[in-house]
Amino acid sequence: MAIRSTVVGIAAVWLGCLPANAQTEQALPKRLPAQLVKDFHGAFGAHHARAVHAKGVILQGRFTPAPAARALSTAAVFTDAVPIIVRFSDFTGIPDIPDTSASANPRGFAVKFLLPDGSNLDIVNHSFNGFPVRTAAEFSTLLQALGHSPAGTASPTPFEAFLGTHPAARTFFTTQKPPPESFATTAFYGVNAFFFIDAGGKSHPVRYRFVPEAGEQYLDDAALARRSATYLIDDIAARVARAPVRFTWLAQLGEPTDRVDDPSVAWPETRRLVTLGVITIDRPGPDTVAADRDLLFLPGALPPGIAIADPMVTIRNAAYPVSFNERH
Repeated sequence: MAIRSTVVGIAAVWLGCLPANAQTEQALPKRLPAQLVKDFHGAFGAHHARAVHAKGVILQGRFTPAPAARALSTAAVFTDAVPIIVRFSDFTGIPDIPDTSASANPRGFAVKFLLPDGSNLDIVNHSFNGFPVRTAAEFSTLLQALGHSPAGTASPTPFEAFLGTHPAARTFFTTQKPPPESFATTAFYGVNAFFFIDAGGKSHPVRYRFVPEAGEQYLDDAALARRSATYLIDDIAARVARAPVRFTWLAQLGEPTDRVDDPSVAWPETRRLVTLGVITIDRPGPDTVAADRDLLFLPGALPPGIAIADPMVTIRNAAYPVSFNERH
């Protein structure tokens, strides 16, 4: 199956002209998307790879929607089963980071739904329920603090100072889950909130999560010491060769008191979860350098029936093509 990505028109975006809804970010720099990519390189090095989640593996499969999804959204992805391309990854912009590194958390899980009309729906998730900061502008400041805190920097480093004034960021970096046994035994969460729009025109605020059929399983220090630097990449390929790997896609429904524009605050676990369908991953790749270089995920390119709730999505959607262009 050929990888289809919605690159046309995006690659030529002039980053000085952002969509109006992005201006809800306080004191938004005119070129924030490009600045974010620069900040990632400052933190992790300029490797001519993805600015973040550089090390990953591509697989394919299908998504089968659940009936309950159609009551929440008219999006075409919930009408019939569609092919998907997925990419599991480690954190950072370091292409050869060991899977065993503590810095490889949170793990990433991106899904590209190939819709019948030739368009795509892209969802980008990670293995932590929340985000370190409230806005994209704050995220730029965080990355710059990290980039100015290399090993050997006197304490308190700029990064430590940032954590001292941003408790959500401290929580994010100090309460990550242990290393997973497999990408297939990790739960993943959408970073930002979206609106699902039903047939009557009503909007429902949602956050995504993907729950593994195999259950969540993590490694202690002794077990991790026996794993190789590529154990997650090797494991998922072997698992899929033996049998399909499945995740249940859930929508967590927000209530009026839940912020849709602050990804640093997780919604309460008492919120209702609706099953949207099942992700089935049943074959590899194409997992080549060229395929990975050409695979672009755009979380803000949405079909009718789904809309942006968190303005950070607009910034992310403009930043990803900058990284895409750089690796070409």
